Amino acid sequence: MTDIADQQNDDELMRQLGLTDKGFLLSRMEGRVFLRLTGGVEYGGTHYPYDLVPAQGVLAKPSKWRKMDGDARAALLRERASDAVVAELHGYVADFVEEMADACDDCELDPLPFLQGLADMQISEPAGIVFDRIRQRLEHAVEREMEEQHAERTRQSINLAEYPASFDVARRIKRKFIALLGPTNSGKTHQAIEALAKAPSGVYLAPLRLLALENYERLQAMEQHGKPLAVSLVTGEERRLVAGATHVASTVEMLDTRTPVDVAVIDEIQMLADRDRGSAWTAAVCGAPAHTVYLVGAPEARRAIEVLAARLECELEVHVLKRKGPLSMEPSAVRKLTNLRRGDAVICFSRREVLMWRDMVTEVGLSVATVYGNLSPEVRRAQAQRFREGAADVVVGTDAIAMGLNMPIARIVMTTSVKYNGYEEEEIPAALARQIAGRAGRFGVHEEGLVAGYDNETHNVMRSLLQEKPVPLKTTGFAVAPTLEHLHRISSVTNEHALAKLLKRFVHNIDVPDGFFYPRITEEQFERAAWLDTLQLTVAEKFALSLVPISSKVHTLQHAWEGWATALAHKKITRLKPEQNPLHFMNLQEVEDACRLYSAYAWLAYRQPEYFPDTELAQRLSREASERVDSILQDQNAAARKRQPKKFRR
Repeated sequence: MTDIADQQNDDELMRQLGLTDKGFLLSRMEGRVFLRLTGGVEYGGTHYPYDLVPAQGVLAKPSKWRKMDGDARAALLRERASDAVVAELHGYVADFVEEMADACDDCELDPLPFLQGLADMQISEPAGIVFDRIRQRLEHAVEREMEEQHAERTRQSINLAEYPASFDVARRIKRKFIALLGPTNSGKTHQAIEALAKAPSGVYLAPLRLLALENYERLQAMEQHGKPLAVSLVTGEERRLVAGATHVASTVEMLDTRTPVDVAVIDEIQMLADRDRGSAWTAAVCGAPAHTVYLVGAPEARRAIEVLAARLECELEVHVLKRKGPLSMEPSAVRKLTNLRRGDAVICFSRREVLMWRDMVTEVGLSVATVYGNLSPEVRRAQAQRFREGAADVVVGTDAIAMGLNMPIARIVMTTSVKYNGYEEEEIPAALARQIAGRAGRFGVHEEGLVAGYDNETHNVMRSLLQEKPVPLKTTGFAVAPTLEHLHRISSVTNEHALAKLLKRFVHNIDVPDGFFYPRITEEQFERAAWLDTLQLTVAEKFALSLVPISSKVHTLQHAWEGWATALAHKKITRLKPEQNPLHFMNLQEVEDACRLYSAYAWLAYRQPEYFPDTELAQRLSREASERVDSILQDQNAAARKRQPKKFRR
């Protein structure tokens, strides 16, 4: 009852002072007593009412207001509700209505929905705050409108259903696909390379630099019409160009889609399903400019190949090959290091685990070759060569062994069946288990391949994984990565130049009519794009830098990459200074990182030679670092064996 009585007293006071007739109301809300002023303004033939709190309209807290006597209240009301206050607020509202109406007219929007907020009786803030909120609503509405326009323009500019047509040379060639599908050790790659070598011209596309290098040398050793093949090597980090070369060994991302050839070989075709790199295989299948395209890989890729061939209107011939020798599980787990034997490959899933197992294996008297992903292709090949030649009894490595690196492995020994997938530890998929296991039992060297787990649990899991029926690759949603042309097209219709926004539009706004082809970028590229947008770089420069093959998880490498980007933004030339960090003072990890840094510099140098001119030096330093890594690994192996009593050495 007290509140009702107070309100009645206040209303009576307002009438006595003549403020009600001027349009003033006295209100209580949110712990405040304040004045409201009602009125209206005309603009463009429309009447816009308002109900607002003047700039000095907040009078007091309710507790303080109750303590004031009638005279004090009256004096405060006369001061805050004067004719000057009425005129001032009315003028502010008129100016604001004109401002908003004109702004809405420019944007082709109706001002009425926004200006209705001027008469919102639930608002207790001063008029200036209300004006700012309405301006923000208009800004957001304009942003939404622009977003919808840009999204629609992006959809109109890129239609992924037309993706194959973007490869002009391949589109004009009557192409035939020949799929050679089979498990590891089925001879499928050998058959494809033989066909490639017999062709007048051709290209081999590899998933790894290591495989590109191996098959480059393999092709060099082959003859055509009594003469050695003229072969070039093209990877992201290296070019070995031969004048008049008829054949090229290349990594899949480096496919030349403009030069027609007779035969193309796309290796590991099941990589179409790879989360981060699958788009490179989509591009290769759609864009390989060859009359005959060999698709080499696992049998589970068959259905995906069939639908792709149909979509591309290419003739398809499928050959399913069988493994040349049997593959069997050992009766039981290995259980002890002393049960390891010459010809074994011990598989782990991290560099740390590889080095730990290497030391343990060495301590029982076996010499070890070491293979893991952080090693350069040259080091991996040198280590594999030691195993092939018998200089190492056992190879200890990661699943890097599963792709390429033909070695005379008698038995695969899995130390675990769990691998970190970038987010969490999980059991390896059956396809990877089969690919690793398939490396056992080299045809012509062993009668059969054997597989075992080191412990009972791993042994049983591997047995189950190898018995699983292969899951076919998906037959829709083939990944397509953005090209610089895509980004320039989006930029031209949206006038946006931030790489992160362009990539986001590519993923979310381009036209994907039936989902057969689907836009895909990696999380790392998007994260890099956001950082690169803080620098004064062109879209082309930012795009190239976002793709540099260097790990952002290694601080020294990330720091180097940021330095390169910053230097390019300032148009400064970046030179290599190897004398600052001599290799012989570095430990194994540091030399590995140095090798990766030099390779990444070489990659960037091929794309920005004006600002990264030390291409040859980078390649030389990368080779020297690789040799140093190989030397350190051999020294560590020898040192561990020396610590072992002679009676345990083999």
